[in-house]
Amino acid sequence: MEKRFDLLVFDWDGTLMDSAAHIASALQAAFGDLGLPVPPTAAARHVIGLGLEDAMMYLNPGLDRRRYEDVADRYRVHFLAGDHSVELFSAVAAGIPVLNQSGYLMAVATGKSRRGLDRSLSATGLAPYFHASRCADEGFPKPHPEMLQVIMDMLGTMPDRTLMIGDTTHDLQMAQNAGVAALAVSYGAHLTADLESMNPIGCVSSFEQLMQWLKKNG
Repeated sequence: MEKRFDLLVFDWDGTLMDSAAHIASALQAAFGDLGLPVPPTAAARHVIGLGLEDAMMYLNPGLDRRRYEDVADRYRVHFLAGDHSVELFSAVAAGIPVLNQSGYLMAVATGKSRRGLDRSLSATGLAPYFHASRCADEGFPKPHPEMLQVIMDMLGTMPDRTLMIGDTTHDLQMAQNAGVAALAVSYGAHLTADLESMNPIGCVSSFEQLMQWLKKNG
């Protein structure tokens, strides 16, 4: 059967890497270090994938913008301290090579920094399977469509042949803004009901189910 999509674009944290809880905890610790109100876990999970400015405005709307980098610096300290303990979701390490062998072009669009993504790609051994990637410090962050637009331009693919796969409404909104179909995964940072409110073409509850969905619909 002919493939519906040529290009699969994956979010990283909460989609391929089981890191949402660690990110939320590191954010909370960063605010605590600076004596700022500690955001609740739901709020900390909500901002995963956003750029720094949007995240800070959501977590503490009245915070002086000059403090944003202070929070970011403390966040990096806490994130890196536990980064070694964060692992890929079950079946990702085996599944990504299978998708590559199936003939898909594959890319990553992430709220991580370039340094952070490169570190993760190297540590997991997945770097050879992705043909392109775009990070939050290389242009406009999610949900702006630029990440997807740049990736499609790099790989010569069209929006109607591209699928965005992510665990947050920011991923799904970015896909809508780029005119790209989106598949939601409900095992990451955002609640299923919030993901489904964005009308993705599907919603899966595990990476194993994602593989089956692509086999049938991709």
